[in-house]
Amino acid sequence: MAEKNGEVLMTEGSIWKHIVKFALPLALGYLFQQLYTTVDSVVVGNIVGKAALAAVGTTTPIINTLIGFFTGLATGASVIIAKNFGAQNEEKVEKAVHTAILLVFIFSIFATALGVFMVPYMLRFMSTPDDVFAEATVYLKIYFGGISSVMIYNMGAAILRAVGDSKRPLYYLICSSAINIVFDILFVKTFEMGVAGAAYATILSQIVSAVLVLTSLTLSKGMYRLKWNRLSISLPILKEILYIGMPTALQQSLTSFSNVFVQSYINVFGTSVMAGWSAYLKLDQFVVIPMNSISMGITTFAGQNLGARSVERFGKGTKIATVMAVAATASLVAVLVVFAPQLIMLFNREPEVVEYGAYLLRLLTPFYVFCAVNIVVSGALCGAGETRLPTAIKFFSFVIFRQIYLYFISKTFDSLFWVVMGYPIGWILSAVFITIYYLAKRHEITGKFYA
Repeated sequence: MAEKNGEVLMTEGSIWKHIVKFALPLALGYLFQQLYTTVDSVVVGNIVGKAALAAVGTTTPIINTLIGFFTGLATGASVIIAKNFGAQNEEKVEKAVHTAILLVFIFSIFATALGVFMVPYMLRFMSTPDDVFAEATVYLKIYFGGISSVMIYNMGAAILRAVGDSKRPLYYLICSSAINIVFDILFVKTFEMGVAGAAYATILSQIVSAVLVLTSLTLSKGMYRLKWNRLSISLPILKEILYIGMPTALQQSLTSFSNVFVQSYINVFGTSVMAGWSAYLKLDQFVVIPMNSISMGITTFAGQNLGARSVERFGKGTKIATVMAVAATASLVAVLVVFAPQLIMLFNREPEVVEYGAYLLRLLTPFYVFCAVNIVVSGALCGAGETRLPTAIKFFSFVIFRQIYLYFISKTFDSLFWVVMGYPIGWILSAVFITIYYLAKRHEITGKFYA
């Protein structure tokens, strides 16, 4: 394993060790990243009440719609950098880094303005109850006001991960998460600022992580060093980033936007169900950490190895990563199913909230093994530059199918069970289609990288 200045070249050595060593710091990074909004929910749910918990929870699909789009673009930049880093093409790595950083600065301006403007319209569209609407509006407007720091960190971290460095992004998240916890308690409990305090705590701590990642890139000695006087858009590189990243960006943002519709179906069942759903969503984010981390690992692994024309390792790495993700996910699901009520009580102890939250955990999480297959195989395809058909598959499964399903189910059954079952059915469809596509196309995909 070649390591230098935090870089990891994955084109030689043990495959599973590469994936584990890359994914573990990344998993810890995701863990601390999730602590941002989870701590918000725990603090406001216990100190302010279930309406505040519902308010924070109902904002999740709106936030993820915008964040998901930009994360897809960051993935495109990461793949381009990983491939050129694997090929040791210093000129292209440098151009890709500076194009990506300038792109995030430009995009942040539009994202901030659009996010703040759309808040009340989105909440009304979701049929947000009156006792939740005001607090949800406050939380979202503050969050979107500082969303540029989230995007800057995500792009900077994507650049570091593309060269195999998943440790420094972790260190920065640990630091900012600790700050977030302190600010949450200070603003919400001591200063009694409610959900506004939770939002301010999140944004201030995320600014810290953005500053740290930019400083790291600026001081780097590697080929991915950020030189501020060279910030510019390379049109050929931008085209490559958009070609790979835009399908993923659209898929992630549209999937999150479809969850806005799902949230509107959830909201009609009342504040207690909304609060239970909010607690479920926060725990859900922890369960998907292993599969997301391994997926990012296989994306970088695939990009570097295909860039270096080590095509045999691509298929082996995908198999190993999929088995690892399924095993890790199944282990976490078992814990959630057994301790569901106790976990929900971390957020709120009202009996109805605990009942609904535990019910949702036990009903939905066993299906997460299909998510693991879907996410990891998609990550391998993304590292190979194959994003368009997988994106179409996810779009059909998570958006088109789910919305058709919800429309007809809501007309037939007045039941929370049938509403939320739209999620696992979509996961199963996507996993089956993505796997079939991978098995049918893998030889063609690797063949493109032979000399």
